[in-house]
Amino acid sequence: MRLRLFLIVGLYSITLLGQTRIKVMTYNLMHYPGTLYYNEVSNSFEDRTPVLKSILDTFQPDLFMVCELKNSTGAGQILNDALQTPDNKYDAADFVYNQSSSYAELQQLAFFNKQKLLLDYQDIITTNIRDINHYRFILNTSDHSTNPIYLDVFITHLKASTGSDNETKRLQMVSEFTNYINSIPDTHHLLFAGDLNLYNSNEPAYQELTDPSNAIVLVDPIQQEGYWHNNSTYSAIHTQSPLQTNTQFQSENGGSDGVTGGLDDRFDFILTSENLIDGSAISYVADTYKSYGNNGNCFNDNIDDTDCSGDYTQSLRDLLANMSDHLPVVMELESAETLATSSLLSTNGLKILGSNYVHAYIQLEVPENLLNTDIIIYNQFGQKVETIHLSATTQNIAVNTLSNGLYYITNAQFSLHSPFKFIKI
Repeated sequence: MRLRLFLIVGLYSITLLGQTRIKVMTYNLMHYPGTLYYNEVSNSFEDRTPVLKSILDTFQPDLFMVCELKNSTGAGQILNDALQTPDNKYDAADFVYNQSSSYAELQQLAFFNKQKLLLDYQDIITTNIRDINHYRFILNTSDHSTNPIYLDVFITHLKASTGSDNETKRLQMVSEFTNYINSIPDTHHLLFAGDLNLYNSNEPAYQELTDPSNAIVLVDPIQQEGYWHNNSTYSAIHTQSPLQTNTQFQSENGGSDGVTGGLDDRFDFILTSENLIDGSAISYVADTYKSYGNNGNCFNDNIDDTDCSGDYTQSLRDLLANMSDHLPVVMELESAETLATSSLLSTNGLKILGSNYVHAYIQLEVPENLLNTDIIIYNQFGQKVETIHLSATTQNIAVNTLSNGLYYITNAQFSLHSPFKFIKI
């Protein structure tokens, strides 16, 4: 019996350890939540939140960075509706109205999977136009309090439009950022993301961001420098505009909303610090940086055109056409560290809610077919330490009397099949 337990938990543990992915998305939401989209089924203009939820469900980001958020109501709709999950794994940073200018109401915000990321700190860099929002995360590892791995995230929306005056304003904004990061330790990992409104890599703002003399050097993880505007060479990474017309969007004043013209600009970016490219604690996963929904064959076209088919499905591209005048940009990070992730499922349907690193109790989600059955807790030596009767669909189990260490749970009804672990600390 004891040997059998070790074989089972040993094999199962292998599946729990190893590389941990952190999925990242940045998205300009276009005057969210004020603008409505035209629902062809109901023949009326409606709230875009259900559309956003359907998009997010296809990618399930662990870090969701947004631009053009109008107010705290919109922040709440994203967190409580668009990002809603059964285990309530998402949280949001505090929404703060734009501090840089009284006329620029649009703001940025970060939402995150609290099972993988812990928000340590947030700040605002004021500029001549819009804030640059700083969020410092710590990876949720078992030893994060003594050996933290920092991910500093900056979200921005730079000045729009062509012309030397607008280029200068974009440079002024990012110069505030490059001055700010002089105080950040170079061991931290950085993301600089958002709607940068850059037309080419020769622009002064881009050159400032990627200047190798900066305290922390930023790089384009896909190494696609060039003249992006209206250039089919870069059609696979264009993010604006997925629309040729904007009649499907209704602004708060009743008119149409959104930039038109078809996909021909790379305005949305995620730049990374150099240590995310060749890092060990956390690093960029090659070939995961994408203009989400862009199959690379939609130059100057609508994202939902049937001629733009490919790996991204028609249903996803239809959703993107009904959400914004930008496409999201996505990428993935990878950590070799074991995160204190939650919701570890056994095949009999039990689920741990919250982290599986616990102090006083664990909370289980119990399927109805396992009610009025027993679970058994084993220590790492295969010794049974406790038997607990399952009497509720959400059940708290006290573990404060257990010694620190590794434990396994299985359901007595299914003998020793499908154990899963928790760690008492």
